[in-house]
Amino acid sequence: MLRYLIGVDVGTTGTKTLLVDEHGQVVARAFDEYPLLAPRPGWAEQEPEEWYRATVSGIRKVVAQAGIRGDQVAGISFSGQMHGSVFLDRAGQVIRRPLLWCDVRTADEVRAINEAVGRERMIAIAGSPAMEGFTAPKVLWLQRHEPAHFERIASVLLPKDYVRYRLTGELATEVSDAAGSAMFDIERGCWSQEVLDVVGLSSAQLPPVLRSIDVAGRLTAQAAEQTGLPPGIPVVAGGADNACGAVGAGVVRPGRAHVSIGSSGVIVSYAAAPLRDGGGRVHTFNHSVPGAWYVMGVMLAAGLSLRWVRDELGQAERAVADLAGLDVYDLLTREAASSPPGARGLWFLPYLNGERTPHADPHARGVWFGLSSAHRRADLIRSVLEGVAFALRDSLEVFKEMGIEVGQLRAIGGGGKSPLWREILADVLAVPIARLNIDEGPAYGAALLAGVGTGVWRDVAEAADATVRPVEGVDPDGARTAEYEARYRIFRSLYTALRQSFRDAAAL
Repeated sequence: MLRYLIGVDVGTTGTKTLLVDEHGQVVARAFDEYPLLAPRPGWAEQEPEEWYRATVSGIRKVVAQAGIRGDQVAGISFSGQMHGSVFLDRAGQVIRRPLLWCDVRTADEVRAINEAVGRERMIAIAGSPAMEGFTAPKVLWLQRHEPAHFERIASVLLPKDYVRYRLTGELATEVSDAAGSAMFDIERGCWSQEVLDVVGLSSAQLPPVLRSIDVAGRLTAQAAEQTGLPPGIPVVAGGADNACGAVGAGVVRPGRAHVSIGSSGVIVSYAAAPLRDGGGRVHTFNHSVPGAWYVMGVMLAAGLSLRWVRDELGQAERAVADLAGLDVYDLLTREAASSPPGARGLWFLPYLNGERTPHADPHARGVWFGLSSAHRRADLIRSVLEGVAFALRDSLEVFKEMGIEVGQLRAIGGGGKSPLWREILADVLAVPIARLNIDEGPAYGAALLAGVGTGVWRDVAEAADATVRPVEGVDPDGARTAEYEARYRIFRSLYTALRQSFRDAAAL
């Protein structure tokens, strides 16, 4: 009897659920949306019940689509948005809505943690200094601003771990998500008492830390009734979205790296040792591959920048796409292709929501530079695609300084599906860009982890090697790469020139 695996990605805009067979083929998929709540500017929260509702709905949908029996599901595993803070009381109830990875209310708490522990010491412990999006500053914010809620904390979970807790009744996390909390020692593989002392938590208020491939629990009778699956199905620990994205892209061995353009943009390289950038300009976290790490650069508004263009400048394309059943982004990038490389002297700084790496600047904002009356809308769109590529190159340059050589980048995410964007990435990064035979993102990596945890594959590398492979590539064009090299130098200078102005504008 053919066995099936379920991979669930608890994302920021919705939850994606995949049903994958034991050969790695995607059999069914579902996506359930939910709102992102912003009670104040710079705040971002969600209702955990929405995550659970979407997970239950997604599981029911994919099983029904495939027409399989529930007892054919061998295992379930999770990917999830990183850093979010789910505060539970002694009864296991949510105390208040979680603060998400894109919430930037914690600037004062970030400074307090980095000063109390020491910025260099934070990098040594957590692979990065504390930043606004991470979990530790959120805990300290709750202590300072909502002390009555803070006093009720019995456990702090990450988003995907909360959903898994609802399915199994077991409190747990795993190394890749724990690493993104800024409370975890990435080399020793345990919670850091140094950081916990600063934020006011005890290790008893944090869950046990498993490997990504460990079985974290089994489906309870109540969860089985809700999902339509039999009770007792193994639920594997899973991983953070970027770790699962790496697994789903086959970045599970030395020398492999990937670039992902979703709402945010990441560039990730496998690391066999916990390499760290002394300046904390990029992150080093534990991988979902046991005993491995990954180095990651993150920009906050990659696909989000193009989505903004779609919403504010692409109303006509949205109408046409809706009527003709086309992809609105295909229409926009088709128009961008009519603009030459360099967008006729136009640069875009894609800092719509501040920036993560390498600048760690919540005050940075988007800028069009060089705009003239000669520019057309096509130039604006192309400059956005190029600006995202330039911002990703900022992190790639740090990788090179760390001694990480990237010979090829595997492209995943919505942006990686665009031939024009892949071409721009190859030329700007001066690295070949390859598409993959399967591009389902972190949910697929979660399904592979479910397979490893339940014995379908022996280990993560075997799972990825058996299922994921490059199928189409684009090499850098020498002439365009040379032109982009000169334009990248100007791009880098623009942030430096505007950094203080960003701060001054924010103070107003």
